[in-house]
Amino acid sequence: MLKLLPWRSSPHKTLTLDPAKPFISLSRFLSHSLSEDQYEDDPPFSPVSKPQKPKKNTTQNKDPGTKNEPTRPLKSDLPFDFSYSYSETNPKVEPIAFRESPKFSPFGPGRLDRKWTGTVAPTQQEVDLNRVAEERKRVLGDPLTEEEAATLVERYRHSDCARQINMGKGGVTHNMLDDIHNHWKRAEAVRIKCLGVPTLDMDNVCFHLEDKSGGKIVYQHINVLILYRGRNYDPKNRPVIPVMLWKPYTPIYPKLVKNVADGLTFEETKELRNRGLNSPPVMKLTRNGVYVNVVDRVREAFKTEEVVRLDCTHVGTSDCKRIGVKLRDLVPCIPLLFKDEQIVLWRGKRDQEQDSKCRDRSEKFADA
Repeated sequence: MLKLLPWRSSPHKTLTLDPAKPFISLSRFLSHSLSEDQYEDDPPFSPVSKPQKPKKNTTQNKDPGTKNEPTRPLKSDLPFDFSYSYSETNPKVEPIAFRESPKFSPFGPGRLDRKWTGTVAPTQQEVDLNRVAEERKRVLGDPLTEEEAATLVERYRHSDCARQINMGKGGVTHNMLDDIHNHWKRAEAVRIKCLGVPTLDMDNVCFHLEDKSGGKIVYQHINVLILYRGRNYDPKNRPVIPVMLWKPYTPIYPKLVKNVADGLTFEETKELRNRGLNSPPVMKLTRNGVYVNVVDRVREAFKTEEVVRLDCTHVGTSDCKRIGVKLRDLVPCIPLLFKDEQIVLWRGKRDQEQDSKCRDRSEKFADA
């Protein structure tokens, strides 16, 4: 057995000193003897650790009823349908398909008393518009005087304002309403800076901010807004706004650009597209820029041109389509092509017929 365990030395070991190096031999002997005494009864694998005392479970003494968990599902009395974006979606246009199942609500499973349909969570009760208008009027109180409005604007209009919310291409989103009310806890107003596609229609942005939050726009300069909470606003009685836990996938909508434009043949549509691609751009758009004057510039261009082009290099394909949809409704016009981040717009056949009628009239007067 001792042969199989070469590390086990004999307990009766004698001291043999090397006459050439007596001190080194003595130190080796002492260290070896100490190590043998330390691990005499236990092989030299690892020292046995001391048993740890079991930790006291402090959660056993706590009353489970003391946890302040929110009641599920949450019930909100807000008089409108919940959706991801209020200013950038059109409820009149129905999607043709969904990229995710509508049964997965972005508010979380069982956290809301409203059913998610894939695009909105409609309210479950009838809305009394008169009562909503009276409540909003009561919270706003008397209008601000000129001095009060000037003081409020001067405090919140600067870029170094701490009470600021940045609005991107999502527009007036659902979670932005919760951010607005969080700022209103400690401030009378909040500064909102708008960038990207929503700036094409600032009137629409202002309408949804006032309608969904209950506040009042007291200042607007290009893309900067100041939203006032009202004289009688009480942070303790703020509305219940359930937060969206994730951004839902955008549904699939009908095709924006048709192969053949309405009222034209295939050859005419192809000719207009080529003419638009070869024409100089009306203006060049940047990513997340301010597009306040784009609609007016396109309308001015349509007075002399039948087809116009917008250079949207580095803007992104999705933002190009969003811009085209808004211009179609605001100008109005017909999008013909989205290619290589270029937008080609046609003013439509009605304007062409009106121009031809005006030309015929002018020719008749000239002959007379």
